This record gives sequence, C-alpha cells and structure tokens, in this order.
Amino acid sequence: MLKLISAGIRRIDMYDILVAGEINPDLILTGDVIPQFGQVEKLVDSANLTIGSSSAIFACGAARLGLKVAFIGVCSDDIFGRFMLEEMRKRQVDTSHVIIDRSGSTGLSVILNRDTDRAILTFPGLIDALYAENIQDELLEQSRHLHVASYYLQTKLQAGLQEFFRYAHSRGLTTSLDTNYDPSGNWHGLDELLPETDVFLPNQTEALAITGAAHASQAAKILSEKAKIVAVKLGAQGALASSAGLEYQASSISVEVKDTVGAGDSFDAGFLYGFLNQWPLGKSLRLACICGALSTQRHGGTDGQPTLEEALKYDS
Repeated sequence: MLKLISAGIRRIDMYDILVAGEINPDLILTGDVIPQFGQVEKLVDSANLTIGSSSAIFACGAARLGLKVAFIGVCSDDIFGRFMLEEMRKRQVDTSHVIIDRSGSTGLSVILNRDTDRAILTFPGLIDALYAENIQDELLEQSRHLHVASYYLQTKLQAGLQEFFRYAHSRGLTTSLDTNYDPSGNWHGLDELLPETDVFLPNQTEALAITGAAHASQAAKILSEKAKIVAVKLGAQGALASSAGLEYQASSISVEVKDTVGAGDSFDAGFLYGFLNQWPLGKSLRLACICGALSTQRHGGTDGQPTLEEALKYDS
C-alpha cells in the first residue's frame, strides 16, 4: 500500500489517525435499569446493540468529521466481532489491520443507562489482547497520528505504551491518550507515559483522580506540566484546556440529551480534528464540545456523531 518515498517524506493519501484500541459492542438498556435480585424481572424502555468501546467510537467520530482513520485491535470471528467490524466499515473506518483471534471471544459491555448517568458491566474478552509489537512499522509509516483509549483495559498494550509512543514520535507521528476510568482506582503508569503524550484527554473525574487536585483547572495545569496539551471534559459545562502555561475554556451547546454513551469519545474526535489541522487551541476545544454534545441526541455512541459541516453550524 503506502510506502515512505524518502526519509521524513510521506504521501498525502496517508491515514490521518491510527487508532490502537479495543473492540467490543455495547448493549444499552435504558429506563428503570436498577436490577433486583431474587429472580425479579423488570421491564426497561429500550435495548440497543451498538458500536461500543471508546477506541471504536472515537474512530467513527473522527471518520465522520472527514479524517482518514485506520484501526488496529483484536476481536474474534464471532457475532460480536463481525458486528463491530461491519459497523465500523460502514462508517468509513479502515479495519483491514484488525487481528482476528478465533481462540478467544469478542468483549461486550452492558450499559445500564438512566437519564444522564449510567453503570457499565464489561466482559473483557479480547479487549486486552493487543500488544504494541502487533503494530508494524509499515502501518506507522502510513499514519500522521496515533490515538490510544481505554488504557486501563488494554493491559497488554499498556505495558509497552510509553516506549511505543516514544518510537511513534521518532517515526514522525504525534500521539494522544484518553485513559478512561481505572477500575482499580490506582491510576498507575501515567507519570512515565504523559511526557510522551502530545494530547491528553481526560474527563473531570479522571483528571481529579489522577492529580488529587481540588478542581479541574488545577488538575489541567498539573497534567500539562507532563503532557504537551491537556483538554479536560466538563460535560454540559463545556471543557477547558491547558498548554504551555496558558488556559483555554469553551462552552458546550444546549441539546436534548437521549444518551451520553460515547460523548467523551466524540469530544476527542473533534479536538483532534482541530489539532491535526493546526487550529488554535480554543477553536479545537469548541469543536470538541459541539461534537460531544451533538452525539448525545441519539442512542448509542455513534449515530449522533456530526459531520464537520453539521458541527460548524453551532460554532458562533
């Protein structure tokens, strides 16, 4: 496919973003979703099988904005794996580099969705099966940027990610990270990884947990002393970013929220669109907020993701 034609020079038809991530669908149950044991059967308002996993939702959002996206991860040749690959391809994500492991099972998340809050039950399956060494030089050479999400679920990738980010930089790529929540509550490994991260994209809960800061602004400042750019998601309150000692803020937009699943991943897609197109930081942050908000108007993480034209209608 695409080759380096001379040292440091790449063809213009390369991938804008390479996503190294997990592959699992979401089964989203909405309504009165608090279970009662003792064999009590409850009825919920809706059930939707949708594209899941932070990495895949992000990839679809970035492709929807017009970026050329490649995805590498591991899934099985089972009903959930086939569903995910088909749905990602429909959204213009290149899945030709995905590794099929028939000895395992594709993971699944069951999301209990109630108003603007949710609980998540995840069967890991092959979510943690990707290693840094699975990502070949040829694929890096075809890419401008490397994005990783669900750091704490991708345990095999986590182990070698600091070195791999450093290697990606040496190959001319920029890097970004959205850890998502750490189920252990320890938040280990970031002191070493963040200095190799160009864009760090936590939400407020994650930023406060990682730093022990009292508020998001303080957390962003602390984190930006390690990562080059930090953008902290504040939900309906918008977002703030910190870089090189400067702080930026952006508001969100008012929408009728149906489902917040994947809103943070759509935010990430908007922010990195601006970053890769060398937009001013405040402008990238505003696009990110708009993309995150618009994604909540439909059930599932991807159906509400906007095109660039749709998002820019709200940029006033």
